[in-house]
Amino acid sequence: MSEKYDYVGKDLEAMSFAVNYHRWILSTFAPFLGQRIVEVGAGTGSFSEMLLERRLESLSLVEPSTTMYRQLCRRVEALKPSVPVTTYNEIFEHVAQQIRTTQRPDSILYVNVLEHIEDDFAELGFINNALERGGRLFVFVPALQWLHGSYDRQINHFRRYTRAGLEKKCVAAGFRVITSRYFDLLGVLPWWIKYRLIQSKNMEPGAVKFYDRRVVPIVKSLEASVSPPIGKNILLIAERV
Repeated sequence: MSEKYDYVGKDLEAMSFAVNYHRWILSTFAPFLGQRIVEVGAGTGSFSEMLLERRLESLSLVEPSTTMYRQLCRRVEALKPSVPVTTYNEIFEHVAQQIRTTQRPDSILYVNVLEHIEDDFAELGFINNALERGGRLFVFVPALQWLHGSYDRQINHFRRYTRAGLEKKCVAAGFRVITSRYFDLLGVLPWWIKYRLIQSKNMEPGAVKFYDRRVVPIVKSLEASVSPPIGKNILLIAERV
């Protein structure tokens, strides 16, 4: 694997401490998830572990970073899952057809991954081709280009998204948007201060843990009743037409 692939996923590693945050994302995905799931950019498997708590037929994990792939495999082995888990040390483009043929996925997840891919529209095409009609795409990405700062550059984010722009790309790639929303309104100001104003290049585990334990339960409760007009991230669910 090339060095650029080894870099993909380092933000997922930093976010591995954000258990409540990940459960919030998964709880939003949950009513729409199928049972033959593919997670692209699985990192070290923190989100994968939560997926394995569900009743699945199969789980396919794609992780291009060789370093993180080794950790992912060790984690899966330690979990001793009761369902078939297939792992791929590759980018999705290279294994999409194989996954379509062997796993017949009904759900493909990209959590903090699409922003790392330079040609994201082409990637959406690979996803569409890997799904049968009615199969679903689950995307979680950073939002608002004016928040793009030092940390985004440090971890090779090509872009941050707007809700309308992400929806437009998905529709053009052959999907019907089921739902999309801005996510984590309270995270906007801290992110802007830390990574635009101060120009920090780090995401400290202690800060992630504090935000996850103290702030996430509050913002999750608020956003359960009122959809925010903006947010630090965007969550989108779409269906292949």
